Amino acid sequence: MFTGLSLAACGAALAVLAAGCGGAEQDAHEPKATYRMEVVAAHFPAQQSIAREANLVLVVRNRSTSTVPNVAVSLNSLNYTSDYPRLAANKRPVWIVNRAPGAVPIVPVLSEEVYPAGGSETAYVNTWALGSLAPGASRVFAWHVTAVKAGLHTVYYTVAAGLSGRSHARLAGGGAVVGKFVVSVAPRPPRTHVNPQTGKIVEGPPPASKGPVGAVQ
Repeated sequence: MFTGLSLAACGAALAVLAAGCGGAEQDAHEPKATYRMEVVAAHFPAQQSIAREANLVLVVRNRSTSTVPNVAVSLNSLNYTSDYPRLAANKRPVWIVNRAPGAVPIVPVLSEEVYPAGGSETAYVNTWALGSLAPGASRVFAWHVTAVKAGLHTVYYTVAAGLSGRSHARLAGGGAVVGKFVVSVAPRPPRTHVNPQTGKIVEGPPPASKGPVGAVQ
């Protein structure tokens, strides 16, 4: 049983720990170096529609002779700024991220998630990191997303070798490792139906019914 004094001491200790965690610099031991890297595969459907799920996939390779400290990817333009008046927050999604890259963390309590997040989240809202990357090795970044805003959108991506800004990713020619996807999102999802032979949902209108056997055509 804790006394009032011990509770106060515990509270003070927790406050010190919290302050220490908040003040610690992320990737404090990241080396100051440049690494040759490249995106060897990039995929995001150019034609999408509202409420339809899609996968954004980038495969990043380390072409240098040293291990990259913490390979990371930043995605811009998954959100937009709304000018609608009196909003509590003017940032609105173009795509909702259902699942981010990385292994799904083990949930310590009995629960169920429809779309569990990946284990690559960082302190930056638009950046995901997957740890060190050995020379010649590749890492797959995959986002499972759903479009929620129609229109023509451009998603920009940037590859980094770390999170503190000391480790840099560069192409063989010295340029930044960047790219983009231009995506047209239709205002309504395509028509679908259930295939009676397979039971799967497929796009397109259902096949015309031939009517019951023996019916007059």
